[in-house]
Amino acid sequence: MTKTSLLNSFNLASRLLFVALFLPAGIGKLTGFAGTVGYISSVGLPLPAVGAALALIVEIVGSLALLAGFGTRFAALVLAVFTLVASFFFHAFWAVPADQAFVTQLLFFKNIAVAGGLLALVASGAGSWSLDARRA
Repeated sequence: MTKTSLLNSFNLASRLLFVALFLPAGIGKLTGFAGTVGYISSVGLPLPAVGAALALIVEIVGSLALLAGFGTRFAALVLAVFTLVASFFFHAFWAVPADQAFVTQLLFFKNIAVAGGLLALVASGAGSWSLDARRA
C-alpha cells in the first residue's frame, strides 16, 4: 500500500468514525426533540428549542458532509466548535457534585479529544476519496 493510499484510507476512516458519533446523536435529537429541549433547558440556556434545532442541524448536516467528503474542512471546523461549546455547558465537571464529577470529567475530556481529531481533519482535508477531491 502506498503512502498516499494509506493517508486516503485513514482520512476516510476518520470521517466515517466521526459520522458514527454525530449522525446518531443528531437523529436522536430529531426523534426526541422535546427531550433535547428539556435537557438544554435544564442547564439554563436561553431559547432551548432554537438550540436543539441548531444542534441537530449541525450534527446531521455536518455528518453528511463528512460522509461525502463535501466541504470537509468547514464541516469539521463547525463540528469542532460545536463540540467544544457543548462540552462547557453539558459536561461542566467543575460544577457538579463530587459523586458525578468523574463521569462528567471523562465526557468533557472525551469531547476535547473529539474536537482535536476534528481539527486534524480540518488540517488534512478529506483526502482523495471525497467529493472535495473531485471538485478540485
